[in-house]
Amino acid sequence: MPIYEVHRVLPYTAPQLFELAADVERYPEFLPWWIAARVRHREGDVYHTDQIIGFSVFRARFSSKTTLRRPDRIEVISTGGPFRHFHLVWRFDPEPKRLCRVVLAVDLTFHSRLIERTFDATIATQLDRLIEAFERRARHLYNGGQAEGDRPLG
Repeated sequence: MPIYEVHRVLPYTAPQLFELAADVERYPEFLPWWIAARVRHREGDVYHTDQIIGFSVFRARFSSKTTLRRPDRIEVISTGGPFRHFHLVWRFDPEPKRLCRVVLAVDLTFHSRLIERTFDATIATQLDRLIEAFERRARHLYNGGQAEGDRPLG
């Protein structure tokens, strides 16, 4: 599976968006597919998380290792659960006028070819939904709760 990237320029600072993306235990509150997330162990800027995701009839439990590189980069890796290989990178590049370019890059392969083909057919749409959910959450947190609902449908 190739690497997929989504880019967005958002009206928030890099540190604000970094903190939002780093708070994995809150993901089930506002992200599509996230059913549960629990940080199992922390060591400085590295933490290990157990997560459950689901969409349609697919449900999977996996563990991940997250490395925080404040305030501009978060890297997540996993080789467990449904993934043969999983590498996700959040990048937060400051722009003029308190804007921030957010880049979400995902490189993954599944153990199941069927799941991989299904996911491959919808990855661009799903990453857009993920970024939209983060943007809604940022509006809710940083604009005094003016977002219409935190959690997207689906």
